[in-house]
Amino acid sequence: MKRKLLISLIFLVLPAGIAAVLLYFGVLHINNPSRSKYPIRGIDVSHHQGEIDWNKLADEEISFAYIKATEGSGYKDEQFDKNWSEAQATGLRIGAYHFFSLDSAGATQAENFCNAVTAVEGMLPPVVDVEPYGGYKDPDKLDKEKLLSELGDYISIVETHYNQRPILYTTEEWLPVLQEEFGDYDVWIRSVYKKPDPSVKWTFWQYSNRHVLKGYSGAERYIDMNVYCSDEKEFYEYK
Repeated sequence: MKRKLLISLIFLVLPAGIAAVLLYFGVLHINNPSRSKYPIRGIDVSHHQGEIDWNKLADEEISFAYIKATEGSGYKDEQFDKNWSEAQATGLRIGAYHFFSLDSAGATQAENFCNAVTAVEGMLPPVVDVEPYGGYKDPDKLDKEKLLSELGDYISIVETHYNQRPILYTTEEWLPVLQEEFGDYDVWIRSVYKKPDPSVKWTFWQYSNRHVLKGYSGAERYIDMNVYCSDEKEFYEYK
């Protein structure tokens, strides 16, 4: 009886253990969006991916790359200039993103981003990343009025500077807060453990933060993967 129970437990635990290992090494993924439905895929990168061989990375069945430019009012990603320049030499569409700080004025953050990012032909709309971090993980404990005011200042300046409406990158938990004021802006939703809720109208979906591709050598072995909401024709017309 005990032997049968042990064998049963092994058969139950072993597949789960194998799945956990495959998830850890980026071989198995929780989300696998249909390629026929979402043919346009892309990545987002920062200095965490280290030195990037953009020609090699561009061959990894991707169509676009978002590159971290800035954070807050004073930080510029140490790899941004190199990534921005070298990515332009590939066939990828590229865009830049800013990590929004809740401890810094929106206007000075916009100045930081605009000073860092030189517009290029065919550039994807700028992205502002607004998500929980540090002591700001509970949206119900935020000073929402201050957040929306500072974010409004940021968006207004960036939109005027590039003549493009910024995209809001956020989580499903934070999206309702942002849409109180910016409900007509396009959304890049982060949802790496499940499909986004059907009520969320998204333009980009970050569906994985544990993919492994060729072409980078940073301390971070994983890379974020994303899909665009429509087909190739609409993607290349999107701006």
